[in-house]
Amino acid sequence: MLAYIVLLLILLSIFASLYKLFPEAGRQSWEALVPGYNFYVWLKVIEKPWWWLFLLIFPGPNLIMLMIMCVNTATVFNRRETSDVLQAAFLPFIYLPKMAFTDQVTYVGAINRTKFPKTSTQEWRDAILFAIVAASIIRTYTFEAFTIPTSSMEKTMLIGDYLFVNKLSYGPRIPNTPLSFPFAHHSLPLTNNSVPSYLKWFEFDYTRLPGFGDVERNDVVVFNYPTGDTVDVVLQSNKGYDQLIRDWAIELKSIDYKRGGNLQSDEYYQEKARQHIHEKRDLTVRPVDKRENFIKRCVGIPGDVIEIKDGTLFVNGEQAEQPKDMQFSYIVQMAGDFPKNQSNLMKLKTVYNINFQDVIELVPLRTFMFPLTAEAYERMQRDPMVKRIERLSHKKDKMSVFTARQVSGMFDAKYKAMLEEQGMYNPDLNIFPNHPNYHWTEDFFGPLEIPKAGNTVQLTLENLPIYERIIGVYEANDLRVADGKIYINGEATNSYTFNMNYYWLMGDNRHNSADSRFWGFVPEDHVVGKAAFVWMSIDPELDLSNGKIRWDRFFTVVR
Repeated sequence: MLAYIVLLLILLSIFASLYKLFPEAGRQSWEALVPGYNFYVWLKVIEKPWWWLFLLIFPGPNLIMLMIMCVNTATVFNRRETSDVLQAAFLPFIYLPKMAFTDQVTYVGAINRTKFPKTSTQEWRDAILFAIVAASIIRTYTFEAFTIPTSSMEKTMLIGDYLFVNKLSYGPRIPNTPLSFPFAHHSLPLTNNSVPSYLKWFEFDYTRLPGFGDVERNDVVVFNYPTGDTVDVVLQSNKGYDQLIRDWAIELKSIDYKRGGNLQSDEYYQEKARQHIHEKRDLTVRPVDKRENFIKRCVGIPGDVIEIKDGTLFVNGEQAEQPKDMQFSYIVQMAGDFPKNQSNLMKLKTVYNINFQDVIELVPLRTFMFPLTAEAYERMQRDPMVKRIERLSHKKDKMSVFTARQVSGMFDAKYKAMLEEQGMYNPDLNIFPNHPNYHWTEDFFGPLEIPKAGNTVQLTLENLPIYERIIGVYEANDLRVADGKIYINGEATNSYTFNMNYYWLMGDNRHNSADSRFWGFVPEDHVVGKAAFVWMSIDPELDLSNGKIRWDRFFTVVR
């Protein structure tokens, strides 16, 4: 709301000034008061083409255009010193009223470029400004380039793929933060993510322009990291604020256990963890459009019921369509010694297309874990160098082998046994809804209905963990629990009606993807666009002599 008020006041000050200035340029004062038409007349006064009106339509780039038009206004009234340019550009709400109401002004028109041609510096300045405006409109409202940094969508999308995302598919969003440094995402370059690239106080509400359709099942979607509102500047998207608290809470609990003290409630440790993180970590709060960009496949749309049984996804009771190159992780025992050296890594990459970084050694020289497509799994079963191969499965109501190893590495056996006895099979609670009463895993999850705008859910203390982030964060209500009752905006209630649509997104690399199974639903206002096509692909693990450039992926459509 503050942004709208500030913008309105700036425009009122500008057009009040033009009301006084227009007669000096041979126009009528009233022309400055007619919405839309006043911009057309203003362009006539500053001798700029009428089609600039189209550039003023797009929020974000239009602020740059307003700065340019204010500078040109000073120019046509013979205010051409450097100080005039800077004040007109950055303080128009002060400079233009001062010029109009307190100074003596004379309209002289635009600079005669036949007599005073632009210097090379001015030529470059104008070219750069136009390029910034044009590129900002294109990347904000039509297509934007992204790169794939992780293997979560392998083998559909590969590490090192460069792709264009179509924002027209679902309708482009008007930027939440229009006053930002051009082409920077959330931080200024060379600041180690410590300096925001945008003004925090100038924010617009969520608005999406009409698009060609809605998000559909199996679309590959780019979206903003849902739990990336509050993040550690160092960790960025690797771990959200709530997960930082849960991780440190289990550490504090283990410290008390080792000391032989009385163990407190989980709420106690989480509050202590919250205090520690606020004191010791460098946190930042980001608006929706400045959160990290993720890319996953939409497997559930509003109103769907999703469930995962032993790694197989079901939607509305039926087995979901599986992506052609979907991967699972497998435990592979080699028949002989298989050192994790460059030669063997290249062999796995060449024969099975396994990334170097995805080869995890479990038992030295013999047992490994890595992801495989169904086709690669069938071939590996017949490989004489493999003794045994078994798909990884994270069982429900059981501590996974990897969690058990992690816990054993951090704590003693008695502490591990105590966690299992209390049902803490996943002690850091990293699986949604991140609550000890839910023992869901990556492979055994749900059933869970995806919220739909207008639908009403009955709330209980048992299912509140599933919806509390939607109610309190995504839809900005005051949610609290007191005396066994749920209060929303101060009123006791046992139901809630959703204001937005939500989606369920998962990576095609099912055991190596931070997705909805970990942080839950993706709100509609976080959706950026649909992955359109790969325009370039470079393998960061190879060099030019052995296939660094993946020519076969150039200009391929994402499916």
